[in-house]
Amino acid sequence: QVQLVESGGGSVQAGGSLTLSCAASGYTYSYTYSMAWFRQAPGKEREGVACIDRRSRTAYAAAVKGRFTIGQNNAKNILYLQMSNLKPDDTAMYYCAADFLACGGNWYEYNYWGQGTQVTVSS
Repeated sequence: QVQLVESGGGSVQAGGSLTLSCAASGYTYSYTYSMAWFRQAPGKEREGVACIDRRSRTAYAAAVKGRFTIGQNNAKNILYLQMSNLKPDDTAMYYCAADFLACGGNWYEYNYWGQGTQVTVSS
């Protein structure tokens, strides 16, 4: 019912910036209350990065607070993640997720996922 497509990943040196985008389509208003970014590094569990709800309230993981900014263009159904001062520890596959959940949900509570976009940060 909701389709998500991420873009914008790539390789960057430490201290650099990237902006990820997630285009949403389908019955987005009926099936989603929040949209979030998760990431998963090799050998590690998927973790939440940032979330924004329908009222534009945001939440961030401690590791990215102050460096990442989540935003959305409601008219175009696009979710963004602006990442700055990137660190090698930010290297991961980044996923966009959506569902009828308040921010703060675990990854396994989200039913709608994009295919992921790779972010690689070199030192």
